[in-house]
Amino acid sequence: MKMHFCIPVSQQRLDRLGGRYVLYSVYLDGYLFCRVRYSQLHRWNEQLRRVFGNCLPPFPPKYYLAMTASMANERRDQLEQYLQNVTVDPNMLRSDVFVDFLKLVQLDTFSITTKTASLDIFLPDGRNIQVEILTSDTTERVLEVVSHKIGLCQELLGYFGLFLIQCCKEGKFSVMKKLVDFELPYVSLQSAKVEDCKVGLRKWYMDPSLDSVLMDSAAAVALIYMQAVQDMEKEWAKPTQVQRQKLEALQKEDNQTKFLELSQEVRHYGFLQLDPCTCDYPEPGCRAVLSVGNNEISCCITLPGNQTQEIIFQMNRVKCWQVTFLAFLLSSCLKKMISEKMVKLAAENPEMQIEVPEQGKSKKIPHSTKPERLLFSTKKQQD
Repeated sequence: MKMHFCIPVSQQRLDRLGGRYVLYSVYLDGYLFCRVRYSQLHRWNEQLRRVFGNCLPPFPPKYYLAMTASMANERRDQLEQYLQNVTVDPNMLRSDVFVDFLKLVQLDTFSITTKTASLDIFLPDGRNIQVEILTSDTTERVLEVVSHKIGLCQELLGYFGLFLIQCCKEGKFSVMKKLVDFELPYVSLQSAKVEDCKVGLRKWYMDPSLDSVLMDSAAAVALIYMQAVQDMEKEWAKPTQVQRQKLEALQKEDNQTKFLELSQEVRHYGFLQLDPCTCDYPEPGCRAVLSVGNNEISCCITLPGNQTQEIIFQMNRVKCWQVTFLAFLLSSCLKKMISEKMVKLAAENPEMQIEVPEQGKSKKIPHSTKPERLLFSTKKQQD
């Protein structure tokens, strides 16, 4: 699946000899990832082509004369499409030539050298664990280091991910983005420029029934139990009064397995709640809180008269959606649900030819408005 690369802006710069060049600001999932020149990307494409041949997407051609404004915009759009399309092949994503270049441009963009560093990893129960890494370590590598420290086996790493999380007032927090495998967590944390931002460890699956796969691992159970308790406390999951009483009793007994079994019955268990936003239904400007999980999107809308209305979009009815510049976390969750559904279909129908996307990778969804229209503004509401 394609990733959410975009190049919304570019700048002209002067080189050491007084010549002009264009510096492209590349964003990944709505956050600045790196700044690169066309010549850097061109050399990278040539390296990729030597390894992978002609299966690469077309790369924008060189211009030997001065570019007009329209030509410059066209090149920017073409480079954006190239970065999106080049991420489709999972073998390319794992290759050294792909990862090493992106590591280098991330470090260079934010003037960070490769060195040993300590990184605090925020756990769902509020604790931090400290790991020793290199500033050039990718998310995949940092996750391996973290898993070793907490005793989580390598086979279960695909069910967890590292996220940028902002800790807010009154114990609230906001999940900003999931870090992709080739991203550098240390660099992303330093470059986020968000107050009280941390790298957090959370489960990364949207189907709550997948808890059952992790039940034989004490470390995995401990992690999803911590997150379940946190979700109840933050009211992301919404137990009834009777369920809450039973859960509190099991929590006092520290009966994590029974707690998780009962949690399966709780409304919005395992959902990811996004920051408050605005939507255009039933009229523009309505405040909305979205919760995503278990093959649905729950949208709790505050109407002009301060009444609330819940709208539920079932994923089997959603065919396409439109993504605004900063709404990538929602899109990543939707794509994750589609990926899990395809994996389940492939397991249930082994004789069918179903293309199963690789865990954690994403696909660009065509822009359309039917049969279900999902269009949300990313402007946060003020408390």
